[in-house]
This record gives sequence, structure tokens and C-alpha cells, in this order.
Amino acid sequence: MTNSIEETADSDSIFVIGSNTTENHPVIGIKIKQAVRKGAKLIVADPRRIELAERADVFLQINPGTNVALINTMMNVIISENLQDMDYIKERTENYEALEKLVKDYTPEEGAKICGVSREDIIKAARIYAKSSSSAIYYAMGITQHSRGTHNVMSISNLALLCGHIGKEFGGVNPLRGQNNVQGACDMGALPNVLTGYQKVNDEVIVEKFEKVWNTTLSKEIGLTAPEIINSINDNKIKLLYIMGENPMISDPDIAHVEKSLKKLDLLIVQDIFLTETARLADVVLPAASFAEKDGTFTNTDRRVQMVRKAIEPIGSAKPDWIILMEIMNLLGYEKTYSSPSEIMDEIAKLTPQYGGINYKRLEKKSLQWPCPTTDHEGTKILHQGQFSKGKGSFVPCDYVLSCEDVDEDYPYTLVNGRVLYHYHTRTMTGRVEGLNEKSPHSYIEVNPITAKKLGFEDNEKIKVSSKRGQIETFVKITDIVDENVFFMPFHFADGAANYLTNTTLDSISKVPDLKVCAINVEKIHQCEKALALD
Repeated sequence: MTNSIEETADSDSIFVIGSNTTENHPVIGIKIKQAVRKGAKLIVADPRRIELAERADVFLQINPGTNVALINTMMNVIISENLQDMDYIKERTENYEALEKLVKDYTPEEGAKICGVSREDIIKAARIYAKSSSSAIYYAMGITQHSRGTHNVMSISNLALLCGHIGKEFGGVNPLRGQNNVQGACDMGALPNVLTGYQKVNDEVIVEKFEKVWNTTLSKEIGLTAPEIINSINDNKIKLLYIMGENPMISDPDIAHVEKSLKKLDLLIVQDIFLTETARLADVVLPAASFAEKDGTFTNTDRRVQMVRKAIEPIGSAKPDWIILMEIMNLLGYEKTYSSPSEIMDEIAKLTPQYGGINYKRLEKKSLQWPCPTTDHEGTKILHQGQFSKGKGSFVPCDYVLSCEDVDEDYPYTLVNGRVLYHYHTRTMTGRVEGLNEKSPHSYIEVNPITAKKLGFEDNEKIKVSSKRGQIETFVKITDIVDENVFFMPFHFADGAANYLTNTTLDSISKVPDLKVCAINVEKIHQCEKALALD
């Protein structure tokens, strides 16, 4: 996030796109509700009529995968009505003329046609966003998990730059991270092209700095993303895989392909706190300690580094992750040892400019937001104030492109997927809580009442859902929050897992798979089975 969670409640206007915030990020969802109660204008764009839509000044129930077209149309309106911040554009940005040229074709009429919403609503949304003194954008995986996800993000950036809402209190561009400490993992180099602090692995000066501190030689080659790793196993290029705190047998697209690849490995090692669906396939399972059994830090979605303290000793043979990794590292011949997580944080600070001023002594008193370059720095609440870290902010014009998997005669419906309030990711933890399972016990698929009537589906009836990659059985939930011919499934459940259906096509830039949109067919099962009614 360019801004802070605490600012949310005081924004003048808020634009939520590709995020079911109240269910997936409920703390921030509450802040958005508080802002609306204080008088903030709210714009919501989503293929489903989510809870926040009921509070919105403008709700845009867009066709799945049309985010770029919507944003380009909003920018067309803003420029046509001369609502852009030209002083900000001239002083702080570059490539504006290219953006202006591209969005000319995205008239309100054309945008409405592509997105399946009214031109008047797009115009109203554009005016609210541009005219507000501080407008904040919040987005999540409904933006990023597409084959054109990078273009979605670039378009959001274009909109914010156009109106001068980056580097401003109560504004900004605020991606909401999907799991606890995803931000921290990325900060620490859990990406194939960077070391800690997003320092490039192919930059010789940076690599030399790490080699000197670590007293070893590092590869300068960019590695593979998670989907590329799975594909490389199938292509016989990877023989051993070490999975830590991840459950691809539920979370990754085309689960049948994932399972085939994992079973093909010579050795699969899984490190986790429970025996997950993925761990059951492993040759070796390393029992890790939970958050309550270890000291450490988490970095949350607004870059805030927070300390956690051990409440109990690890149960059984479980160990903290850092000890497991250190012991394996030592056995492999690298004899560096650490005495505590605090010592590791000191090394992080030494090598990572954004974390340079962060240490456990300071974190014991309060959390700190990076960048925090020195020990007398109080952290950074808002990014890009005054100027951008790269100098000038760049407009990156992006054309709308049809989804890589459109409906056809065999698969005439569109499936989108997401999360529900009661479960967390692949239910590794929440699936073990009786009360949560009572609220949300099993897989289901949302069906519009008109579509259900046409297909002869009854509420809670079990049906078959198929795509080009596989098929599952799940239970019908009839609801008008989805459009006709659009279906929704939560992805949490192993039984009737949505990701048996989803698309593996990757964004050419980010390499993120097109999880959010796929073409499906649905049909009745002759011997009907019904579930208990869902709330």
C-alpha cells in the first residue's frame, strides 16, 4: 500500500475494484464503512454485488475481466471534462500524451458496452474519483490474478496519476495482500528475480554486496515462479521441490496438473504446521512451529513490521522455521549459525535499505513502516510524497484485451472465484475450527435465479461443473448477487475444489496465472444430492 490502513476512514472518496473487502480483509472493510459513515463517496466495481455495493454511491457490476476497459473509460471522461490534475501531471509524471491518445477510443458508450454497465454510472464514478480532494483505490486478487493482471495494475496507477492522488494523505493506490505476511515474504526476496528489499538478482553491484556479507557465491540468474516450477517438473527440468507454508493442491490452478507434477518428483519436502493436502504427497514432512510457538516479525499490507512473541513452547517435534532452515543449511555445508530472530533481523537491516533502521529493540516499543532507512527514522506512513522514488511517475497506457478463455458452445458460462469471510486460504487452519465449519461447511457455486430456473437447478442441489481442465461436483446456492451466465465459487475447499477448473495461462509479465476467469459448463446430476442450507 502506498498509504496506511489508519488513513482509510478519513478518505474523501474510495474506489474498491477487484476486492470483496469486507469478507477478505474485514479490518480494512470496517474502515471503509467508517469512511462512508463520515461522508466519503464510495465506488465499487466487481462482477458480484458484494456487501460494499449496498453502501456505494456507484456500483459497477462489470463483466468479468473488463477492468482495463472500465478504467480507460473513466480516464476518457476525466480528460474530456478537463478534470485531470495538470499541475501534478506536468511536475511529477511522464508519457501523459500517450495515455491521452489511447483513452480517446474508450468513450462512455464503448466502455459501457464492453463492461456491461451503464454509461451514466461510469461517468458518475469518474467524476467522483477526479473531483474528490483525496481518493484512495483499494484492490486485491480480482485485479492481479488475470492473464492481463499487470495491465490491470498499470491502469489503476494511470488513473491515480491522472488525478494526482499518489503521494497524498488519505489517497494512494492500495493493494490488499492475500495472506498474512505475504508482504513480508516478498520483502525478504521470496520472488525469483530479487533479493531482499526488491534488489535485483542480476545486478552485479547488489549481488557482490550480498556475497561479501554471506561469504559465498550467488547465482545472477532469474529463477522460476511457482506456476513455472510446476510446469518445469512436468518437463523433467526439476527433480526436487521444497514447499514451505504453501498448499498448491488447493490454491494453484488446474489441480490435476499440479498433482501429476508433484507425484513425478524424485523428492518432495513440505514444511508446514499441519498435514495439508500437499503434505500428504510429500516424501518428507518437516513439522514447523505456529505463530504462537516462536518469536519473529510479520510485515502487513501497509508495510508495517510488527513483532510477535512466543506464547508457548513448540509442541512435539515442531521447530521454528528459521531453525529448520538453518539446520538444513548447515547440513548442506554452509556453516553460518544464528542465535535468535533478532540477530537475523540485524542482518536483514544490514543488507536491505528499506529495513535499515528496523531492529527488535525498536519493534518492542512500536511497529515501524518501511522505508525506515536509519535507526533515527520513524518509518514512512505515505509513499511518494514530494516525488516518486524513481523520479517521475510513468503513465503506461494499456489497451483492453479479451480474456484468454472466452465462453464457447461447449463451455458457455463464466466462472469467477474468491474467498468467504469464514475461511482463510486453503482452510489449513480454519478448516479445523468447528464453529467456522458450521457457518461454511463445504464447497458451493453461486447461480443467478434466472439461470437456475433455465437449467432446472434447485437450491442446495449437487451439480457437475466442468472446464477444459477437469470437472468437480458442488452444491448450488441460488442468489441474485451474480449476473446471469456468471457463476462464483469460493476456492477454499478440497472437496469440490474450484481450482480443478481454473486456467493456467500466465500473465506474460508477472507470470501470475489467470485464476479469476474461466469458461465452464454446468449440468444436473441425475441422482440428486442436497446439502444443508447455507447461510
